[in-house]
Amino acid sequence: MIVADVARIVLGVVFAVSAATKLAGLRQWQANAAALGVSAVIAAPVPFVEALLGGLLVGGPWTPWPAVASAVLLLAFTVLLGVRLAQGVRPPCACFGAWSARPLGPGHLARNGGLLLLSMIAMWS
Repeated sequence: MIVADVARIVLGVVFAVSAATKLAGLRQWQANAAALGVSAVIAAPVPFVEALLGGLLVGGPWTPWPAVASAVLLLAFTVLLGVRLAQGVRPPCACFGAWSARPLGPGHLARNGGLLLLSMIAMWS
């Protein structure tokens, strides 16, 4: 299905860009993750997991499992952002490394909702 393949590739590129920007500004990513309340042990592998998922989504092997894994990861990110917003904590989201300097807001949840939708569509490829 062409729509699912496009969703899978777009999602893969988003994950690849997210990983690359985190790795390019690794110290800033680590500081932003800490400000979100994420321990260094959990934050450390995130860019590598995103890079792996990005490659698997773009490349297409083992479909639909990379899309399922991306949905789980996005759901975890979204829950974290939602909890921090509900607590009134508004550091930069760190979602795209140094590109993510804006404080957390509802737009971050909306963006993640769109990415979750893409991952669900990608599961059908």
